[in-house]
Amino acid sequence: MAGIWRDFVVAVLTAFRRRDERAIADERRRAVERLAEETIRRERRATDPPE
Repeated sequence: MAGIWRDFVVAVLTAFRRRDERAIADERRRAVERLAEETIRRERRATDPPE
């Protein structure tokens, strides 16, 4: 019986850990996208002729 509970607890902890890892990966992806967009904007401003 203790083995079943141990397996259950391990499964629950693994599920939470994977969700946290997924959230961290999503946040990293969003940060990289924001950085890329800002870099593109900055480069366009530098190359656009003044009006």
